[in-house]
Amino acid sequence: MAVAVVKLRWSRQLHLLRWVLLVVAVLVLVVFVLAQRQSIEVSYGQSPSSVRLEEGAAGELSDATVPSAQEMTTLVAADSVVRLPGAVAHWDEQRVREAIGDDDIRILVAPPGLDEAENDRVREVKNATVRVIGTQVSGGGLVATPDTLAGWRAQFATHDVTNQLTALIARLRKAPAPAERDEVRWREPSERELATVLADLRAGGSHVGRGATLDGVPEQVARTAFPDGAWYVALPAQPYGEPLPAYGPALARVAPDRPIVVMYGGWIEYHGPAAAEFADLAAVSFYAQSGSRLSRYDYPQRNVLGAYLGKVTDVRYSGLFDRPLPYRPLDPLRVALPALPWIFTGCVAGFLVLSARSLRRSGVLGASGRARHGAGAARLAGLTALAVEVSLLTDARSNPALTRGIGKLQAARAALDDGLPARHVWELLDEATVELDETARMVGIASYRPASYLQGRLS
Repeated sequence: MAVAVVKLRWSRQLHLLRWVLLVVAVLVLVVFVLAQRQSIEVSYGQSPSSVRLEEGAAGELSDATVPSAQEMTTLVAADSVVRLPGAVAHWDEQRVREAIGDDDIRILVAPPGLDEAENDRVREVKNATVRVIGTQVSGGGLVATPDTLAGWRAQFATHDVTNQLTALIARLRKAPAPAERDEVRWREPSERELATVLADLRAGGSHVGRGATLDGVPEQVARTAFPDGAWYVALPAQPYGEPLPAYGPALARVAPDRPIVVMYGGWIEYHGPAAAEFADLAAVSFYAQSGSRLSRYDYPQRNVLGAYLGKVTDVRYSGLFDRPLPYRPLDPLRVALPALPWIFTGCVAGFLVLSARSLRRSGVLGASGRARHGAGAARLAGLTALAVEVSLLTDARSNPALTRGIGKLQAARAALDDGLPARHVWELLDEATVELDETARMVGIASYRPASYLQGRLS
């Protein structure tokens, strides 16, 4: 009886383990699938890892509007260069006239920050050879964009699109492309200018010039980009054709160990530690990725700065310059993710093995179970015949064993009729065999022992 109880407990534990493995497999599958979510969107208001921002949510749309497509078509027909209210793009008129030559090329200049419907109206002006939306230059199905730091600096610091215009016009005329020029000139800031900026930096770490839109440094992304702190100078886009005050080099001479970030409109420069190896890479990475969108929209400087600092953080995490990396908390899911498919496979395999074992034990799985039930029925018939024959020879001493054997046979027949597991039926038949063997031994007839009787019956 103790052995039977142990076997029953072991069977129940295996049954429970089977369902635990199934639950674990389902949970692992759910976690793995949810972790596969990916995004190709880029947010220009925060670091590259921030959540997606819908159009208008990052302050990139301005209050500027444009007339109807028909009105703009009329304006372009009357004048070769049409500047709509709010337009910011400028260019060297002499160089552009030389690039146009004797061709009839008409230029429509629209403001930045237009929504999609207004952008579509500008594109519907068919008689405009070249369209400038913000500082993005396009025409003839082509878009002209800078591919050097000097070109991006002129575009975003002074809204100068001379190089883009001359390159696109040359392409439309099938003429040789003109050499690109660095349109930005520099000057040393005056002592008064430098003193004013230094006073603000030493007091609060930032200086915002008149006309700049920076309303505060994004603190979280700034801490990851420069954990030891930095100085930030924000100026509006500089007047076209005038030299820019070179605050970065001047401040770096005053505080050579301090990271310094200077903004001229949408153009950002880095000066300070490791500037020679770090600044150009950060700028190229940022403007190559976001320059096209920044040229068409009117992002606040806080959003542009936040996206730039996010790119700085990405570069620092890459470890390219063997510099200390920002602290990155351990992410258990990121560490365990490669192992989840193997855990899922193991749990499913364990569930299938235990399920197959349970089905075999119950006699439900395969032909072997049906064969075992058939053999059990044959054995029951043989033992029943033996019990009937030997019952004629029993006495008071052997009757108890015979009675117990007949009870086991009745229980085995009921188990067969109810479709209970074959193993249970055979256990009952084994017990009946023991009792009938004891009966034959007491009667004293060896041929009535179950082993001999069933062998003779089968033969």
